[in-house]
Amino acid sequence: MTTQLLDGKLLREFQTIKAMVEIYCKAHSHTKSKTTLCDECQAFLEYAHTRLDRCPYGQQKPTCNKCPVHCYKPELKAKAREIMIFSGPRMLLPHPIMAIRHLLAERAPVPGKPPAGVSNRHIRLAKEQSKAKN
Repeated sequence: MTTQLLDGKLLREFQTIKAMVEIYCKAHSHTKSKTTLCDECQAFLEYAHTRLDRCPYGQQKPTCNKCPVHCYKPELKAKAREIMIFSGPRMLLPHPIMAIRHLLAERAPVPGKPPAGVSNRHIRLAKEQSKAKN
């Protein structure tokens, strides 16, 4: 998984979910190492990364809690919810700035229907195609 695919608001969102998954995984003793995640949490994090890359809102993405587009599979959406409910309150001590940014983002209004082709993936592929033509 490469975070270089994401930038701006999407990268910040990924870093937030990554911090939440780390808190959740360590607290539930999923891993024996303090530096790595268990396979299940790592797979979830990779799935979240892909979903962020393909979010139809692109850089205007609302928080997942307020998003009208349900892009996660139902079982992974439930897992994300479980992780966020557990880790959200615990984010304030290890990651106070991240936690406050996320709380402020929750208060932002949800944008209307996203225009076609503004996802991070669409923009990234368009840039790659233009580079290939030149």
